[in-house]
Amino acid sequence: MKIAYLINQYPKVSHSFIRREILALERQGFEVERFALRGWADQLVDAEDLREREKTRYLLRDGALALAKSMFSELVRAPGQFFGAAKLAVRMARRADRPLPLHLIYLAEACRMVGWMRASGVRHLHAHFGTNPAEVAMLARALGGPAYSFTVHGPEEFDKPEFLHIKEKIARSAFVVAISSFGRSQLFRWIPYTDWPKVEIVHCGLEPAFHAGAAVPPPPAPRLVCVGRLCEQKGQLLLVRAVAQLVARGVAVELVLAGDGEMRGEIETLIARHQLQDVVRITGWISSDQVRAEILASRALALPSFAEGLPVVVMESMVLRRPVLTTYVAGIPELVHDGENGWLIPAGDVDAVAAGLERVLATPLDQIAAMGERAHQRAVERHSIDTEAAKLAVLIKRGQRH
Repeated sequence: MKIAYLINQYPKVSHSFIRREILALERQGFEVERFALRGWADQLVDAEDLREREKTRYLLRDGALALAKSMFSELVRAPGQFFGAAKLAVRMARRADRPLPLHLIYLAEACRMVGWMRASGVRHLHAHFGTNPAEVAMLARALGGPAYSFTVHGPEEFDKPEFLHIKEKIARSAFVVAISSFGRSQLFRWIPYTDWPKVEIVHCGLEPAFHAGAAVPPPPAPRLVCVGRLCEQKGQLLLVRAVAQLVARGVAVELVLAGDGEMRGEIETLIARHQLQDVVRITGWISSDQVRAEILASRALALPSFAEGLPVVVMESMVLRRPVLTTYVAGIPELVHDGENGWLIPAGDVDAVAAGLERVLATPLDQIAAMGERAHQRAVERHSIDTEAAKLAVLIKRGQRH
């Protein structure tokens, strides 16, 4: 069975979970076409991402003329479907956070993609994120394309569901995936009870190769790692301020910020203000193998997020037998149990972050190892990519009848 995936930007350093899902579905016997809006010229550090880019077709790569030709072709092929999809695009612009011209561009993208899907025999389309990829998938369906589904991650979809017209996108879909029970509950808030059965839980997953091999004991160095895009919602500024508190009290601590992003300059300024250059290190974007190495070189992962869906890096750390210090927001408490396989603290509280870091550093290494073993068992149980992809495969086959 041939299916297609649509992602806003692919491949992407922070979207390795999508790559894992696609490859796992191919192991399930699906043939997967990769479609993305952009990403053909991005800097990539992972060899697997480079291979994925060669397999991906980009809707915007050939410019506006190619999109205009696709729109004209769909207009000529089926005028009724085209004008129906155009009316839907205009409706999506009402009370939206993006203006009408962008929704008409989504229509043009859908026209191009539906032609590709028709030519290659795609029978189902799955999009990641309930933002513009889900809208393009919905418009492609209105143009006569295959049934579609999409995965909602959050927190963006939970912040502005009415502006994103989540209700309409779910109503027209074959099914929708939430990555946690919390995520499903947030969708339930905005859709009719009759559409609740459409929302299924499929966790993001990890392949066994990521955690293969013998367990690596936690290091004696007082090192912690935070993995993620350097952005407001991840709370790295709070983390740096908390480290400054520990250093002022004479607590030995090292912090690695693994990642890059729009707030790097602001974070570097804060590091310099507190004279933490010898204590805090920013890696920039790194490969999956490098992420794995940074996690294993640390006692624990620290992620003081303000808003989340369910961070993939939490399950990555846990499966590598490193407990997690994080906040009890969104779907995180479904995976991290305080005092058992990690530590949960309130979001937005720098003193709580500092106390949590000090608690981690004061925990004996044998206890860290025991917590890490429980973390590993929990993550493997809930986040095996082949188990989760099998769930998605059942939904896709069933969704063909939509």
